[in-house]
Amino acid sequence: MFPKEVYINRRKELTNSVKNGLILFPGSTEVPYNYRANTYLFRQDSNFLYFFGVNNPGLFGVIDTDNGEDYLFGDDIDIDDIIWMGELPKMTYYGDKIGIKNTLPTFKLDEIIKKALSQGRKIHFTTPYRAETKIHLESLLGIAISDLDKNVSLDLIKAVVNLRSVKDKFEIEEIERTVDVAYKMHTTAMKMAMPGTVEREIAGTIEGIALSHGGPVSFQVILSMDGQTLHNLNHDKVLQTGRMMVTDAGAESPMRYCSDITRTVPVGGVFNKRQKDIYEIVLRANTECIKMIKPGIFYKEVHLHAAKVIAQGLKDVGIMKGDVDAAVAAGAHALFYPHGLGHMMGLDVHDMEGLGENFVGYNETVQRSEQFGLAFLRLARKLKPGFVLTVEPGIYFIPALIDIWKKENKCTDFINFDIAETYKDFGGIRIEDNVLVTETGYRVLGKPIPKTVVEIEEIMKQGV
Repeated sequence: MFPKEVYINRRKELTNSVKNGLILFPGSTEVPYNYRANTYLFRQDSNFLYFFGVNNPGLFGVIDTDNGEDYLFGDDIDIDDIIWMGELPKMTYYGDKIGIKNTLPTFKLDEIIKKALSQGRKIHFTTPYRAETKIHLESLLGIAISDLDKNVSLDLIKAVVNLRSVKDKFEIEEIERTVDVAYKMHTTAMKMAMPGTVEREIAGTIEGIALSHGGPVSFQVILSMDGQTLHNLNHDKVLQTGRMMVTDAGAESPMRYCSDITRTVPVGGVFNKRQKDIYEIVLRANTECIKMIKPGIFYKEVHLHAAKVIAQGLKDVGIMKGDVDAAVAAGAHALFYPHGLGHMMGLDVHDMEGLGENFVGYNETVQRSEQFGLAFLRLARKLKPGFVLTVEPGIYFIPALIDIWKKENKCTDFINFDIAETYKDFGGIRIEDNVLVTETGYRVLGKPIPKTVVEIEEIMKQGV
């Protein structure tokens, strides 16, 4: 846990923003995998962790904004729990660690909520995303599961996003530790990316690295020669010379902060000319966009710069044509770059998106586009010091998408389809780093992970 003052101050700031009623934060419960006693790895709700800090299942937190009291609800373990899991601290211990004197058994939560409802007080809660939480909220609040999303507190959501968006020094240190674990994961993957290796051997090895450092991984490992599938979770292919391997993976710290790094390498360790030509375009987009990051710039502007770099690069190799600015305005580049440049990062690898992606990445000054590709930009708003975000441009040759656009004669002024057709066997390339917005610019977090052609070829020579 962080020092108790961190949690006390977070709750005070939230109280100052919401100002009336009770704020309810359900923690996560354990979820069965295939029978009741065999559960998935427990993961605490991130909002609960942010304000209450306790990484145990079955807890609830309440902030009374009217009287300034905070409550932690949970039950001490009994002898049956001790037999199977060993002794654990009592709830009062956890209350003391986070600066809460009101630690109460779970059944008292029902009493407090029912009393507040009878008095006509507002109960603030955020959008629930787990079935178990929805069922409990239905029982607790008397709101049908189908109506819960209609009754969430927009004031609370906006206040939480405002607080969690700006990372303090403790959070930045945690994130940076996980990027250093990702360094070990990705450099290991590079050394293993040799012909004849099955993808799952590499995916399993780097997941083990995350676990050995207090992990787990921060999301399911994406590792594949078929990098044209953006989130490819299939790991059953045998690596072949002439192909490239995309690895998108990160670690989660014991405090549950995340990293999210992507590297793309040539199977066998040497780029051929075609691979190098496309790779250098993506690398240029990555490095130029990182240099643009500073307080006050809209991330949508940085994304559009990546799009122009990619369009110009593809024009230089003959895949695209025409005026680059006009091509990007028309969305022609999205045939090869169909996603956004990045997203917020923190306690969630796509930070706070459980609260609603538009609340996190957009606001009254910038709204989401409906244009293909640009519509998938998760973060468009103006950057502030303390934001931690990803910069992850990519180029992909998706055969089915190329076929559809060609059949529809879409963007023919900007795309040389005959040449694009010859890249259907290429796959994809993505390069991703985690970046902190500082008071004056940016800082790439963690130990630098090889990403230039020379750096990658050199480390791949080393072997495992």
